[in-house]
Amino acid sequence: MILQEKAEEVLPLGFYFHVPFCSSICDFCSFYQKVPRRDEIKRYLNGMELELKSRPLDRCVDTVFWGGGTPGLLMAKDLQRLGSAMLKKIGRPPIEWTVELAPSTVKKEKLKVLRDLGVTRISMGVESFSDRVLKTLGRQHSQRQVFQAIDTINDLGFENINLDLIFSIPGQMIDDWLSDLKQAIRISPQHISTYCLTYEEDTALFIRLSHGKIIKKTKEEDASIYEITRATLEDAGYNQYEISNYAVDGFECLHNKNTWRLYDWIGFGPSAASQYNGRRFVNIASLEQWLEGIEKGQPIIIDNIRLNAEILAADCLIFGLRMNRGINAERLQSRFPEINFSGLHPLWEKLSHDKYLVIMEDKNIRLTSRGRLVADGIAVEILEAFDALKQVSKQLVK
Repeated sequence: MILQEKAEEVLPLGFYFHVPFCSSICDFCSFYQKVPRRDEIKRYLNGMELELKSRPLDRCVDTVFWGGGTPGLLMAKDLQRLGSAMLKKIGRPPIEWTVELAPSTVKKEKLKVLRDLGVTRISMGVESFSDRVLKTLGRQHSQRQVFQAIDTINDLGFENINLDLIFSIPGQMIDDWLSDLKQAIRISPQHISTYCLTYEEDTALFIRLSHGKIIKKTKEEDASIYEITRATLEDAGYNQYEISNYAVDGFECLHNKNTWRLYDWIGFGPSAASQYNGRRFVNIASLEQWLEGIEKGQPIIIDNIRLNAEILAADCLIFGLRMNRGINAERLQSRFPEINFSGLHPLWEKLSHDKYLVIMEDKNIRLTSRGRLVADGIAVEILEAFDALKQVSKQLVK
């Protein structure tokens, strides 16, 4: 079992809290969520405290991310209670602590609590600055609320802000998207995440697409918008460090980088995923069932798998290549000595020949701009190459 880069080194550890409450369900969102009732919020907080107490820790917690759902729907006193319980568990403030907020939930009293707890980073789901486009997505906030929220966050002294934006939305013209980018740049957050809209099954947007009520943009249109996005943001001083993420120097999201490197994290709350001490598992996506299991001291988890070097190494390659820095072949070989990475050389040569990948003198392997456009397809090829390696290993054993 390889969980450390060297025997004497300890991998970073992150906490993820899933707050499943939303005032309404956005048309594109497939995350587990529900409209809150006060009694459910109280039981949720009780459950989180119990789950925190039940999880053993073998090292310091470096990063924390609260997502959802909408953590900002919790009252200020709820945020205080949840944050205090977490800090009591981990013993000291994390290096980086991100909380996701919807623009309509940004209030001074809540931000004061978060700031005083030690939250270092606010991530806000803007999605678009166009009220028309926001309506297509089923978002409940307005452009005016976004600007009010930004002013409030700045007034409270937060110096690390991320804005989420979505492109390739039905009815969204290229001028709409360029306007969104320019508005975001004018606000000057330290970090901007841009996501191509995906149509997840069982969402309202997927149903409308299936019934022909909206038209999905083509892959060629998505690729063109992606390239325009990269050029626009980089010209404005935002460095792309992962396929969907841009930051000014020194403000890359440490929690997400640790996750993409396949380091450990523990998820708390219904539907939260974990990767910890050689296992990967997910809490059940039901507030009631999650609470029932936690209250009985018998957590209900799904997709509980034991990790091995092959699973982790393949994932390290796939997620590592999503980052502009790429992967370091020698460092990866040191982390997973039992994997024969030389068997992947034909794949690297092929991808390099096709201009999807470059192999640097420092042993770093990186996707090109062209390669990032087809990263999902390259991930499939990596998995197929790993399967071939396993078959060869079995034949050698025989």
